[in-house]
Amino acid sequence: MTSNSLLRSFARPNLYVCARCRFRASKLPNSTAKRWVGTKFLAKMSNAEEEWKQKASRVWAGNEKSMLTILEERGLVHKITGYVSPYMTNTRVGAYVGIDPTAASLHLGHLLPLMSIFWMYVHGYHAVSLLGGATSKIGDPTDRLTTRTREISSVRTANMARMHYQLRNLWQNVEAYARKYNFQKEWAWHRELVNNNAWWNKLPMLEVLQILGPGMRLGSMLARDTVKNKMSKGDGMSYAEFSYPLMQAWDWWYMFHTKGIHMQIGGSDQYGNITAGIDAIKYITSHHPDPIVRKEAKDIGEPMGFTVPLLTTASGQKFGKSAGNAIWLDLEEMSSYDLYGHLLRTSDADVSKYLKMFTFMPLEMIDALVKEHMDSPSKRKAQHKLARELIELVHGREEAKAAETQHILINNPDYVPFHAAQSPNMAVEDEQITLNKKPESTLELPRSFIYKKHIGSILLAVGLVQSRSEGQRLINSGGAYVSGPPGYQKGAMNDGHVSWHRIQNWLPEETQKYLIHDDLLMFRKSKHNVKIVKVVSDDEYALSSQEYPGMDPMWRYEVLEAMLLKHSITDAEKKAIDKILAEGELFRTKDEIDPAIEKANSSTSA
Repeated sequence: MTSNSLLRSFARPNLYVCARCRFRASKLPNSTAKRWVGTKFLAKMSNAEEEWKQKASRVWAGNEKSMLTILEERGLVHKITGYVSPYMTNTRVGAYVGIDPTAASLHLGHLLPLMSIFWMYVHGYHAVSLLGGATSKIGDPTDRLTTRTREISSVRTANMARMHYQLRNLWQNVEAYARKYNFQKEWAWHRELVNNNAWWNKLPMLEVLQILGPGMRLGSMLARDTVKNKMSKGDGMSYAEFSYPLMQAWDWWYMFHTKGIHMQIGGSDQYGNITAGIDAIKYITSHHPDPIVRKEAKDIGEPMGFTVPLLTTASGQKFGKSAGNAIWLDLEEMSSYDLYGHLLRTSDADVSKYLKMFTFMPLEMIDALVKEHMDSPSKRKAQHKLARELIELVHGREEAKAAETQHILINNPDYVPFHAAQSPNMAVEDEQITLNKKPESTLELPRSFIYKKHIGSILLAVGLVQSRSEGQRLINSGGAYVSGPPGYQKGAMNDGHVSWHRIQNWLPEETQKYLIHDDLLMFRKSKHNVKIVKVVSDDEYALSSQEYPGMDPMWRYEVLEAMLLKHSITDAEKKAIDKILAEGELFRTKDEIDPAIEKANSSTSA
């Protein structure tokens, strides 16, 4: 029988040991832990160091571009602090990009600093993407006048989990995408995805205040523009927000000391936080109570960093969550088809810049493509290439091919996709995608709604307009289109082409004439704003608990009530109906619901 003392030892949490106690313990005899390092590993390390020295010699001799030059040519460097260029040339530095999961998805603005670290990774540097599980509980106040809305812990946890898997998948796609441009993985390549919860959840604030607190001077912290603006023009600053730079600085110090991370890469608004982190690391390196830690930190080298530019268009428009026009990189937030459409609307003035920033394409290839594009801008060859490359980086090659082909078949059937034009074999290897293999729908609507409602209501339901009156104005102006087979004939599109017809003020039953395969409708506003609708049965839609703009809240009740009266209803369907009714989604009183259920039960038993 297991003793109680043994059980208690399993339940007892690990003790936390502060820096001073670790220092005292290090002075005890035989306190040094043994590390077993094999000769093969040492040989690989030696070879990697020798290769890096040779690479540095080529850079200094002018025979090879430095890492900083490569990043600057891609437009990925804004402000620099520290001795970045010589360190990046002589040393295989470690670098990190931090992202707080304050939303459920990464967006295009996040990709800009990540592209810098992707480039460093494929050139042999140690790359870390840091997920701010702890810092997101506070929220970065940089350049904000209002305090972030507090999120409940379950939402934060869900955001953190989703973003973790997004980053993990993104790194896997980066390695596959890099191989396309002949970046072959080497032994010395090293990347990590870490969460600062790993240390903050077991770190007493007292240690942070003892080790870092004396070096964070109030005068310099109060002089920061973020603090002054939020205090004078915003809603004030809490102590938690005021402490955010301290937490970010400690994150860097922790990774600097334990992982050898010399460099922080941040967005254009992070320059102040980066310089504060450098000051913090230098202070701790000089004042840490443990002389062993001080020596180890000095041996690591100097901290440094740089920021990437703000993501804007040529007209100065910003992109991002705070600007309200974020381009999301999660398929649940934005389908690859919609992402393709967004990127296809990139202006000619921006497309070259974005190709350099968001792809691994060689600069010579980009210049040649842009020159070819400018000879015939209406074909938007450069924009198609940008969309295809970025989606391949973010979502993978297959998703990129499907989005490109689907968009081309809907909008421009005469256009030759890049993957077909560049690789004749690829057209044979990959099964052709045509409209006879129906493109992926972006939303569902019930069949009775399509058959019985005015076309203006349908435009509202699919999200092309904000109101029925706006839908009517769009129809009157000739700006709304519906797709259909050539010759207005209902059925399959045997040649794989799409024709667009201007929507008129027709009777509701006219809409069904444009059904493809009897269950697909496509609507368009402007050139690239396309909605693909799958038409489902009323029963299926009612059971799905979906809602569309302008939906009558009582419609679902009527459909489910009719389903309960059917003799053919399955037990699973009845349970699903009961569940929806119990959750109160139908906004009817119990007195109205109970008779219907009772009537259905008596009818079934009869």
